[in-house]
Amino acid sequence: MENKKSKKIIHDYTTGNLPKQMLLFSLPFMLSNCLQVLYGIVDMIVVGHFVGSDGLSAVSTASQVFNFMNMLSLGFAMGGQVVISQLVGAKKTDELKKCIGTLFTLVGILGVVFTIAGLFICQPVLRLLKTPAEAFGLASDYLYICTAGLLFSFGYNLISSILRGEGESVQPCIYIAVAAVTNLIFDLLFVGVFRWGTAGAAAATVLGQAVSFVWSIIYLLHHKDAFGFDFKKASFYPDKAQAKNIISLGIPFALRSAAVHVSMLFVTALVNNVGLAASAVFGVGLKVDDVVRKISMGFNYASSSMVGQNIAAGDIKRTRRVVYWSWIYSAAVYLIFFFVYITNIELLFRLFTDDAQVLALAPVFVKAIVWSFPAMAIMRGTNGFISGIGNSGLGLAFSLLDGLILRIGLSWLLGTVCGMGLYGYFLGYGLATYGTSIPGAIYFLAGRWKNRKLRV
Repeated sequence: MENKKSKKIIHDYTTGNLPKQMLLFSLPFMLSNCLQVLYGIVDMIVVGHFVGSDGLSAVSTASQVFNFMNMLSLGFAMGGQVVISQLVGAKKTDELKKCIGTLFTLVGILGVVFTIAGLFICQPVLRLLKTPAEAFGLASDYLYICTAGLLFSFGYNLISSILRGEGESVQPCIYIAVAAVTNLIFDLLFVGVFRWGTAGAAAATVLGQAVSFVWSIIYLLHHKDAFGFDFKKASFYPDKAQAKNIISLGIPFALRSAAVHVSMLFVTALVNNVGLAASAVFGVGLKVDDVVRKISMGFNYASSSMVGQNIAAGDIKRTRRVVYWSWIYSAAVYLIFFFVYITNIELLFRLFTDDAQVLALAPVFVKAIVWSFPAMAIMRGTNGFISGIGNSGLGLAFSLLDGLILRIGLSWLLGTVCGMGLYGYFLGYGLATYGTSIPGAIYFLAGRWKNRKLRV
């Protein structure tokens, strides 16, 4: 897979000290995810202090739409990641090259299509989400610019997923670090100095993603042998069998992401209807909650790749242990953050804004969202497991239950029908996670997946 001069990229996790491997494999993901959170937090902090609550509301709402488009691409990239991890576990190096080339082409086409379509639907979607009138123009500016740079975000998702499938976590961390630093510099310049408002924050975001993507391509071109792909024109021609595998996994993964994000857009509309301060606190709250979600997501990424490799190698016992250790590590992370959140509510929100109305609503969000922590800890292991074995259909079913049924249903039921208002919307949003975690744990513990046919 590599020559002697090439830095090792592909890692085999079918043997060795599993708890140590998972922790070491997860740590760069956790760091890169922290940097990714910082990426979004910087936008919110700078906009909150230089633009105000209308800017916070605008970035919060527009980001939900942008993330929706971005997560659809991530679904296809995740489909490729599953195939790649199983190919690595099965030691099929020739098929690995075909899979990588096919994935590059498919995600590239998606990026072009989504960019063109996204530019046409920006304002209609913002109206559908009941964006506050004071924030509508600012949200439009932010969304148009971010959508124009969508290809760079798709590219980052693509390369990171390939590397995760190959067992590499350090390089994605470096790429997002480059993006975060670039974003910070240009955020302060465009918003703080030039006073370009939310348009400046969006431009900084796109520049960060562009620099990160170009950096990753340059690195991989210099380590082609270790990466397992030669970047020759002919190698990008889609392989029919690999395309079928990627699409059959990618569509359910993409729909899975879409289901969750549609539900988030619905909750955003409910919250926006309450008023500007409620919209701002939801935006800030999601960024605060994103810290623990993204850190713990490192175990999800690690378990997905490690499960894929081990089940392809036929080691059921080790596959089970991957999930058990993911649960242990994730539970520890959520327990720590529970105490951090509860004891530092106002401090966390004050990082973003000094608006008294927003700060007064901060406890409403935090006291609702911590109810989701046990479910989230379980999900990191089970979601990674379901992805790793390639059961995208089951993952889609769970996400539909979580997103389109429970998240929307519980938010509306608790907030509107039961009259709990804003707290009910936030609580329903958090409790919906049990719709994925409980069925996922039951499926894993039942063990009927052991004889499942693999994708490679």
